Amino acid sequence: MTAALLSTATELHARERRGRRAVVMTMGALHEGHATLIRAAREIAGPHGEVVVTVFVNPLQFGAGEDLDRYPRTLDADVRLAGRAGADAVFAPSVDEVYPGGDPQVRISAGPMGERLEGASRPGHFDGVLTVVAKLLHLTRPDAALFGQKDAQQLALVRRMVRDLNFGIEIVAVPTAREADGLALSSRNRYLSAAERRTALALSGALFAGRDRHAAQQALAARAREVPATHARAEALDRLGESRAAADAHAVAQAPDPRGGGPAAVRAAARLVLDDAARAVPPLELDYLALVDPSDFTEIGEDFTGEAVLAVAARVGTTRLIDNLPLTFGPLGAAS
Repeated sequence: MTAALLSTATELHARERRGRRAVVMTMGALHEGHATLIRAAREIAGPHGEVVVTVFVNPLQFGAGEDLDRYPRTLDADVRLAGRAGADAVFAPSVDEVYPGGDPQVRISAGPMGERLEGASRPGHFDGVLTVVAKLLHLTRPDAALFGQKDAQQLALVRRMVRDLNFGIEIVAVPTAREADGLALSSRNRYLSAAERRTALALSGALFAGRDRHAAQQALAARAREVPATHARAEALDRLGESRAAADAHAVAQAPDPRGGGPAAVRAAARLVLDDAARAVPPLELDYLALVDPSDFTEIGEDFTGEAVLAVAARVGTTRLIDNLPLTFGPLGAAS
């Protein structure tokens, strides 16, 4: 499929619409992660609908000293990839098209959630994100817009904006696309040298370690509910020389709260991987590791039940990367 390249809202609005329009918003430099979003949008739009990919490097969401000027711009390749993935059109407006009067005087505030984690590291970032997302939603007029889970805080804020301000648009989350070695796909990965990329694997490695610790806790808690175990039984097995059975009995007897607690253990498992990477060459410089409630991105406590997000941000060399994994805590909790 060949995607049409459009640069103005007038061109986009002139297109005939017969079915649903699904939009994927990007800053260009498209990769397989974006292709995953576009393919998901194709499914939502259906054969008679329309998929529009926006390509716009938004100056409002870059702070002082960030990589606005060096952010990769590969529009010709982006149009080809978008078409192969199933897009009907690529909307690549100029800054003047999106902000015709210069920097907008009226902007959307991300509120308290936008000041945490990424917002604390990049003040004003999410105000710029929500302002451009709102502008592009109005310019493209979609029925649905798709966003990647990799930018979990952005996704949560867009959902909140759409709900709070009555946009009437469906927001669809798409799971993070990863390289075979686990590194989350990102346009910024191209900045990494071979050595830096090896260090950067600690981001996903930390998340997987936290996920695995959580899964082990959940399995042990489930076994404790199903198999009565006491320290006396474990000690009896010890006396009989059944060391492996005794170790299992000890573990079950000391199982975590059956509600599936253990956020502290999850954080600790992830932190060990990041601490090792901090001693690597080149080193990983941790910005944050957080286990948060996705409704407001505040840290969860040990008695938390429900959906959570284990998130990490770090710098390797001059490149800043983020990643996250969803987890579920509670009676049926398991790594998602």
